[in-house]
Amino acid sequence: FAARTSTPAAPPRARPPPPRAAPRLESAAMTRSSVLADALKKMSNAEKRGRKQVLLRPVSRVVIKFLQVMQKHGYIGEFELVDDHRAGKIVVELIGRINKCGVINPRFDVPLRDIEKYVNNLLPSRQFGFIILTTTFGIMDHEEARRKHTGGKVLGFVY
Repeated sequence: FAARTSTPAAPPRARPPPPRAAPRLESAAMTRSSVLADALKKMSNAEKRGRKQVLLRPVSRVVIKFLQVMQKHGYIGEFELVDDHRAGKIVVELIGRINKCGVINPRFDVPLRDIEKYVNNLLPSRQFGFIILTTTFGIMDHEEARRKHTGGKVLGFVY
């Protein structure tokens, strides 16, 4: 071992303070871009978690009509409107049939001759699933739109 020289030893370093957590902002909620998209995403997530019911809010006429089409085809059970003197709520009974549902944004114009293209692009098979359109005759699935010989704007899909 070599002999130490007479240089003074450096003082021990002080430990740096532990990192602080970022300050939490109170109620920094994002603005709602689409009521329908939020409702469908909530239903899809609740379905994946195995829930029997889901609470959707706020209520809009488009959401109610979309749910009626889903109910007509057996994807959801009963749903009930709850009036809370604000934007309203909907309680939906889930029956475990939704694999995926979503919104198509922007709401593209779909002429009658192009419905088949959207069916091929959005649905996994021709045997099941529905594209939901808003037409001059109201909100309906792609098969009913074909029967009524009308096109419209695509709202979303469910399968």
